[in-house]
Amino acid sequence: MTLGREADVDDLAGSPATSRRPRADYRTDLITVLLGTWFSIGLFLDAWAHSNVPELESFFTPWHAVFYSGFAATGAWILWVLWRNYQQGLRGLDAVPIGYGPAVIALPVFAAAGVGDYLWHTFIGIEQGIDILFSPTHLVLISSMVLILTTPLRTLWSDRDVVSPSLRRFLPAGLALAFTTSLVLLFAGYADATVFTTEQVIRAFSFEKGAGGSGRAVELAASVMFTNLIMILPLLLVVRRFRLPFGAATLLAFVVMLLSTAVANYTNMSIAIGFLVSGVVIDVLLLKLDPSEGRVAQYRVFAGAASFVTWAVFFAAAIIDQGTTPSVTEMWTGAPIMAALHGVLMAVVLVPTARR
Repeated sequence: MTLGREADVDDLAGSPATSRRPRADYRTDLITVLLGTWFSIGLFLDAWAHSNVPELESFFTPWHAVFYSGFAATGAWILWVLWRNYQQGLRGLDAVPIGYGPAVIALPVFAAAGVGDYLWHTFIGIEQGIDILFSPTHLVLISSMVLILTTPLRTLWSDRDVVSPSLRRFLPAGLALAFTTSLVLLFAGYADATVFTTEQVIRAFSFEKGAGGSGRAVELAASVMFTNLIMILPLLLVVRRFRLPFGAATLLAFVVMLLSTAVANYTNMSIAIGFLVSGVVIDVLLLKLDPSEGRVAQYRVFAGAASFVTWAVFFAAAIIDQGTTPSVTEMWTGAPIMAALHGVLMAVVLVPTARR
């Protein structure tokens, strides 16, 4: 653990921080995010089980075991970090590393929600469909989990000496960002375009014109737009603060698709490969455009171009894999353009004017 400079605002209590507040070192953050990975994979295994195991009737399952043991390990590690600082003479909030405050608050909230989830399953039942995404206890669990997982990102964000991190330096924050994005997308599973198979993509946009459209086409169109926002917003957020290293966008795509393919029972592999290809292209866009708050034009061009590339490659992957194009040309050619417009809109909302 290394002592950092004075933080602008105390992330735990909202009061001015003191110079005694420590900043977690690279190893501490890396262990935090790796334990968070265990934590996250457990949640995705549990989500898979809820959707694919019809006979699931108990709270005590192997998937819950992975999930809650991951939480226990992550929580024990964070408490050990606090204890280590206490042993070094730091007291009260001074023992909480910069960026770790929200996680310290989230740990007991998560534990309470876990007990609540057990009671919910005992008296209400086990969810096996879209209802899993709306369970109140699940929503509290995911919210507190996001606060825990994003800890390494807050650590790096608070270090004003870091502007252009290497990929190694950015790795804990990048993994935290990627797993958080995956969890948000998981709980938006009713509008997740990444789980579509290439056959479903072609069929969805091959409906009879003038017949009122197709329910599957509406679902895919809405999913593309919703998924695009979830995927582009994390990148638009971090480029406001950092000059991202090459590979950051690919890392985001890799983690999202690693977990997405598991939830989809590995039926969407061609789509997953398409997202990885678009991640590499987005890394090139980041390198060439160098978007930032001070370069608003480049920031907006990046938002539009990254969104367009993601969904152009998405439909290209489906077309190549199936050997045919959707019959409604307007849908598959217009969807990437619509996504690009949404990306630009988000860029304008996040950075309306250049920051000098």
